[in-house]
Amino acid sequence: MPLSNADTVRAVFDAYQAQDRDAADQLLADDLAFTSPQDDHIDKAAYFERCFPTADRLTSQEVVEVAEAGDGVFIMYEYELTNGDRHRNTEFITVRGGQIAEIQVFFGGQVRLS
Repeated sequence: MPLSNADTVRAVFDAYQAQDRDAADQLLADDLAFTSPQDDHIDKAAYFERCFPTADRLTSQEVVEVAEAGDGVFIMYEYELTNGDRHRNTEFITVRGGQIAEIQVFFGGQVRLS
């Protein structure tokens, strides 16, 4: 049985955290478009070069919310950097045919613990 769109997104997050490039490669469409405040519609090769190897900056990453919206998935996650700073981001990820076709990242601010 194929994964739901939300499960596909969770699986690529798990692959990122584990730095399992083979698993991520299977989950990402060949024509992937990745956009963030630092990247403008980069392709899959550039994503693997620039973005995928950055997991070592994190000490933790936790999914806060996941919501499916048609072919897309909104995901909010909180992560802690090795310097102790905590941040929260949201992404809108489009899933097509069981693979992630587009990722749009929206950076949030630093999370302040009270």
